[in-house]
Amino acid sequence: MQYSSLMARRETPGSFTDIPASGWIARYAPMRLRPYLRLARLDRPIGTWLLLWPCWWSLAMASPGWPDPWLLAGFAVGALSMRGAGCAWNDIADRDYDGQVERTRGRPIPSGEISVGQAAAFMVFLALIGLNILLRFNAFAIGIGVMSLAPIVIYPFMKRITWWPQIFLGVAFNWGALLGWAAVRGDLGAAPVLLYLGGIAWTLGYDTIYAHQDKVDDALIGIKSSARRLGSHTRPMLWLFYGAAIILFGLAGWLVELQPLFLAGLAVAALQLFWQAAQVNINDPADCLAKFRSNTWFGWLVFLSILLGHA
Repeated sequence: MQYSSLMARRETPGSFTDIPASGWIARYAPMRLRPYLRLARLDRPIGTWLLLWPCWWSLAMASPGWPDPWLLAGFAVGALSMRGAGCAWNDIADRDYDGQVERTRGRPIPSGEISVGQAAAFMVFLALIGLNILLRFNAFAIGIGVMSLAPIVIYPFMKRITWWPQIFLGVAFNWGALLGWAAVRGDLGAAPVLLYLGGIAWTLGYDTIYAHQDKVDDALIGIKSSARRLGSHTRPMLWLFYGAAIILFGLAGWLVELQPLFLAGLAVAALQLFWQAAQVNINDPADCLAKFRSNTWFGWLVFLSILLGHA
């Protein structure tokens, strides 16, 4: 599908959207709640998984055996609520742009389903849930968690000023690699920092794939992204991003003296990333979305690899 075909698709209203028309929200949720549930992307769990995985990886690395199930559950609820709050903030900041992009023009704020004030109130409600969980951790972890607010706040504005907003997304989305370790051990070290840097490289890969969905609209309205910057050079850079992620994850596991089964599992996980890079069609939005969503499987593979490394 070439540029002209993409332009033709853009001129067909509703031909590509990120809101499932027949998802569980449309089928089962009360009408008044639907805009808020969509605002939090509760019908699209991939974002929650991508936020959660660095947390769970770090918890697993920092723990001598199976990580504390209460910590796993707490981080899961925290990831769900903070992802929703982050989506609300992102939509508030991008409300003037989302209405001009085919994939996002049906979101609750640009479509007029809810006001900015209502979205802000919902964002605060979700953030308070996350804060309630954070305050149950040790003092050092609470400090690390509070520091995560800065990249969350600035991320939506980076696409206006840099070709690499995906780096800032990685900084925000992988903060759990630091927080999980701090929640278990009350400190930080080289291993969680390497895990964090590897997560940023991973995010650079998957979010570049994701950004290719919007490159036509982004070009028309002046939004920058790594997808637009790399263009036809995306595939070799995906190899670089994903390769760096695997190396950094491997070094983190080596520092905490995980057993060889960790490296065997990580090698299987690497195959999943390399499949993405080799097979993605950057001119097919549906394929980009499918490859992006497949990172849930990568997350599971890395998590299981760490658990095996402790065996």
